[in-house]
Amino acid sequence: MKGVVLAMVALAMINLMVEPGRAISCGQVDAALAPCVPYLTGGGNPAPKCCDGVKEIKGMASSTMDKRATCNCVKAAANRYPSLKDDVAQALPTKCGIEMDIPISRTTNCD
Repeated sequence: MKGVVLAMVALAMINLMVEPGRAISCGQVDAALAPCVPYLTGGGNPAPKCCDGVKEIKGMASSTMDKRATCNCVKAAANRYPSLKDDVAQALPTKCGIEMDIPISRTTNCD
């Protein structure tokens, strides 16, 4: 019985984290893009976990408000890495085979 209660609590927490219409946090975006830092600062090919993070971000940002919030979080994250290569960052979705409305860049106008 105790295991069933714990499983239900865990499912409820997961549901709250991915419930549509909830605001996207920069923490979620940062966590999704963390595996991309080696690619973004060094180039080459993104790791599979990096591309999974890009897919996750695309899935989180469904409304215009979500996309704007995500864009601002991505921009803030990009600005924390002085060695980030902007051209490499902009190519990330394409390298992962993902079509995204949110550019990954330090200079993007998110409005």
